[in-house]
Amino acid sequence: MVRPEPALAPRPALLSPALDDLGVRLGPDGGTLRVWSGSADAMQLLIFDDVDLDWATETLPLTPVGDGVFEATTPLLRPGARYAIRVGGPHGAGHTFNPQSLLIEPYSRGLVSGSFGDWRSVVVEGSFDWGASAKPRVPMDRTVIYEGHVKGLTKRHPFIPPALHGTYAGLAHPAMIEHLLTLGVTSVELLPVHAFATEPRLLQLGLTNYWGYNSLNFFTPHAPYATAANRADGPEAVLREFKGMVKLLHEAGLEVILDVVYNHTAEEGIGGPRTSLRGIDNRAYYRQTAEGAYIDETGCGNAVNTSTDAASRLVLDSLRYWANEVQIDGFRFDLAVTLGRDERHSFTPDHPLLTAIREDAALSGTKLIAEPWDVGMGGWQTGNFGDGWLEWNDRYRDRVRNFWLSDIDYARRADTAPVGIGGFATRLAGSSNTFSEERGPLASVNFVTAHDGFTLRDLVSYDVKHNLGNGEQNRDGADTNRSFNHGAEGPTDDERVLATRRTAMRNLMGTLLLSAGVPMITAGDEMGRTQRGNNNAYCHDSALTWLSWDMAPWQRDLFAHTRRLLQVRRENPALRPKRFARLGERIPSASVMEWFDENGRTMSSDRWNDPAHRTLQYLATSTPEHEEPNRVLLVIHGTEAPTDIVLPDLDDAVFVDLWSSADETPSDTRATFAPGDVVALPGASMRLFRVD
Repeated sequence: MVRPEPALAPRPALLSPALDDLGVRLGPDGGTLRVWSGSADAMQLLIFDDVDLDWATETLPLTPVGDGVFEATTPLLRPGARYAIRVGGPHGAGHTFNPQSLLIEPYSRGLVSGSFGDWRSVVVEGSFDWGASAKPRVPMDRTVIYEGHVKGLTKRHPFIPPALHGTYAGLAHPAMIEHLLTLGVTSVELLPVHAFATEPRLLQLGLTNYWGYNSLNFFTPHAPYATAANRADGPEAVLREFKGMVKLLHEAGLEVILDVVYNHTAEEGIGGPRTSLRGIDNRAYYRQTAEGAYIDETGCGNAVNTSTDAASRLVLDSLRYWANEVQIDGFRFDLAVTLGRDERHSFTPDHPLLTAIREDAALSGTKLIAEPWDVGMGGWQTGNFGDGWLEWNDRYRDRVRNFWLSDIDYARRADTAPVGIGGFATRLAGSSNTFSEERGPLASVNFVTAHDGFTLRDLVSYDVKHNLGNGEQNRDGADTNRSFNHGAEGPTDDERVLATRRTAMRNLMGTLLLSAGVPMITAGDEMGRTQRGNNNAYCHDSALTWLSWDMAPWQRDLFAHTRRLLQVRRENPALRPKRFARLGERIPSASVMEWFDENGRTMSSDRWNDPAHRTLQYLATSTPEHEEPNRVLLVIHGTEAPTDIVLPDLDDAVFVDLWSSADETPSDTRATFAPGDVVALPGASMRLFRVD
């Protein structure tokens, strides 16, 4: 469905010819540089040689050519050329022009650092032989996202050569690809790879910005993730390594999704580093009051003002570049609500930029994932991004954590859980109370953990965060984690506690991978990775955050469970409906779901919210257009006391045992049961049957 153009600011404004071809374009006479500034009155291009990046060898004027665009053509703008710009302009509220500042040109495809920690843009030609590789175009119902960090994934991998540890090339090494394919994920979502910088505050503490949510530039891959040899060869070689990674992952059938940070930049608040947009046109690029005070909806010091055409066009052009010239398959938009705020700073799902991203032909087929919140007024918008968007579903995360962790903790102290199973069942079936009928369950990116917060293992091992190593007296990071340590805080030798934790991890992973929607696994959770209780490890580039590949037997078992769950998900389309199921109805456009209690009887209305009844049997039938009709029965038992269930009375059915969270190691035995059979369930467990 194509929505009508919003009346506030029609989409063509973002595509105005005046903003075409910004940055450097190479031609037979050298290169042409075009830079936009709505308020500047003078602009210069400075060229540096390959040895001294502190003193320019040539200084040329950029000529205003109308509509705020300044332009210069020179043979000095050739591949490999180092350059910067200077911008002068008026004084007054909101203006921060300084004609002495050397600035990054916003459309730079390459960057190098000067001796004083400042930056120079680099002309990159960008040619690459893609051969026969193509985007995998994984259907949404088959998509399984694996969120990871380029460096952290491979830094300690024993079968990847040390020269490739922590690099783009390392991520595309056969050993890493084998892990991803063996596990069964389809799409690798990388934490930020746009060039970024560490905040001065962290440097003073001896820490670093590890996650990368502090962008310097929206077009340049982060050079420190390239091999030493390619870093030495310069930005052209870094870009080739990045493209080579994408090519090899595509040839293995794996998609590449980038976590992109367009909502703020590394320039922080007023008084912070002046590297690019602040010196080019602070008033146009950052949200601020009439007096020039920043309106910070991101919590990072500034917010990019996408109510202006230039800022929105910068974002859109960056997306087009990565999706087409670098062949990226999708984007996860950090704090996406900020991008959808209008000139009144209010969020609207029909914001011209959000509409342009969704409808731009150059981005057709690209997966678009919103983090549907920011820290400004009205910043929580889960479910409100509209057609064409997937969204991180924090409601799913919270309910699943509550059901398997904080509710169990509560029940140990109060003899009963605080709530019944109804809200959990809604999340299991695709969150129909959050996403519209038109969008369906595949609009929901389901997750239990993410880079931000406890790992899966820490979620079942700690009641509170342990962030003292972050240098903020444990004030940073979320205080409400819905976690449960199961009787001991952190490491323990108590086998009873450890066994209960392992079951809880299997319940959480099982719920994630058996729910309707698009699942996202955080890298390392399949192996029980720990960060020792740190739920905000953004500033640790160390063994705390790098994946360990040295697995104990229980970790290998958890990996085997995750692999088995993903296999079951692939083989049973009833687990991945394309539209919301309907209770007991037989209509052409929807799958069917039926709910039974522990006695095999249809769930009565009073049992949904009764804390004393947390056992449920969920019968799901595949969406009609799936290749083969399919039914599964998922049994959930949400209390720690063991119980028996009676399988529902389905005519001529055979229940084939597929998976159980109660097993330490997934079983290859496929026991079968008949309607009315009694099946014993251990406390706090799940079991899945295929219904033939």
